[in-house]
Amino acid sequence: MSTETLSVAGHSVSPHHYINGQRVASELLFDLHSPIDQSLLGRISEGTAAHVDAAIAAATAAFPAWSALSAAERKPYLDRFAAEIGQRAEAFCQLESTDAGVLLSRMAHGVVPRAMLNIRWFAEHALTLQDQPIDTEQAQHIVRHDPAGVVVIITPWNAPLMLATWKLGPALAAGNTVIVKPPEWAPLTSSLLADCAHAAGLPPGVFNIVQGSGASTGAKLVSDPRLARVSFTGSVPTAKWIAQAAGANLVPCSLELGGKSPFIVLEDADIDNAAATGALMYRNAGQVCLAGTRFLVHSQIRDAFVAAMRSYVDKLNVGDPRDAATEVGPIIHPRQVERVQGFVQRALADGAELLWGGAPHPFGAQYYQPTMLANVRQDSEIVQNEVFGPVLTLQTFDSDAELIALANGTDYGLGGVCYGAVEHATQIAQQVRTGFIWVNSFGIRDLAAPFGGIKRSGIGREGGNWSFEFFCDIKDVVVPKKPFRASFSQR
Repeated sequence: MSTETLSVAGHSVSPHHYINGQRVASELLFDLHSPIDQSLLGRISEGTAAHVDAAIAAATAAFPAWSALSAAERKPYLDRFAAEIGQRAEAFCQLESTDAGVLLSRMAHGVVPRAMLNIRWFAEHALTLQDQPIDTEQAQHIVRHDPAGVVVIITPWNAPLMLATWKLGPALAAGNTVIVKPPEWAPLTSSLLADCAHAAGLPPGVFNIVQGSGASTGAKLVSDPRLARVSFTGSVPTAKWIAQAAGANLVPCSLELGGKSPFIVLEDADIDNAAATGALMYRNAGQVCLAGTRFLVHSQIRDAFVAAMRSYVDKLNVGDPRDAATEVGPIIHPRQVERVQGFVQRALADGAELLWGGAPHPFGAQYYQPTMLANVRQDSEIVQNEVFGPVLTLQTFDSDAELIALANGTDYGLGGVCYGAVEHATQIAQQVRTGFIWVNSFGIRDLAAPFGGIKRSGIGREGGNWSFEFFCDIKDVVVPKKPFRASFSQR
């Protein structure tokens, strides 16, 4: 067992895997750099085929005993798990701000409390899923949610702690054993989760961490026939590969993917309120899948809206995410900075109008100016493809029919925002083809509600019963009300 740790932002964290209740080092290592200043944070263990095999074997061995517990018997473990996250709140905040560039204030006030809630809420909700009866004339049906088995969870770099716990909560509460493959660009808070699980007394093998790249470690994980489920949040190209690899073994996948969501501003909207919300789309440097990135604004209020939003954007503080005054932090990696800049440069070359931004920010190498591009064609790359950076587009419309065509005119369908008079905005929202849409608001979410997209934005839903439907095998136990005797005449 390896006891080596890294010191990052004043906190100790293991750079190694967590398998079968122990830290396991690897001879293969990869460098981890901070997006804040590109400093080397340490060298992280890379998962090999042997590590993947060990983790799956450990999770497989732990499954019978863990799944045999009732939801009520698993709940104390998960309550302690959540409490351990709370005990390490400051470390979680500092680590994710340092390796992922997430605003420290956002971590403290939003992400860490939500991570704790993700574990506790699903542990409580699992109590409601036991032996649900359906009474019919012929029989009593007892519908069970049985644990599926070994689950692989693959999380993205833009929200590693929140999304890991969002999947871990229902997976563990349902009685599955879990292997988490954290993002190689931001693995530290997932590693700290292993310390929480260990301190909470989760039995060895119930919770495992295998670090590494998606192309190597992730590929070995998702192609293993011993898995029961794969839950992935990330890009469309990676999701296609995962679905193909897991599909070879008929392993079900939940895929929460990208977005190119419309931000709709109707002619009867509160322009200032819509503009203030619009500036929020630059949060996390635009690295948010559910953000409304395609602004669709009624032509009659276009100039007024642009002026109002510009006034809010001009006040945004771009800088070190650990600074309480910062509102827009860094982009995660130099390769992502190049990707964002490439999108902007190609759009400008294609005739787009630059309203503001459009270049790297002088604060540092991985910072980019909040950007808005207008006069973009519906079929252009910048409108059709996810940028995943602080870059928005603006188009106008003159009628509801034109608006709906624009809103639905991409291959994505994750989220959306619609500002206007409530009745009008609600009517429009119901016609937008998307997994969810906020009316005169943004970011309101509840763990009981479904989350997910349509089209290229994903397969499946997370939250509430929808999470358990995925992480469980649904069984119908049929008990006849009258004596049954087999007959060939029956069908």
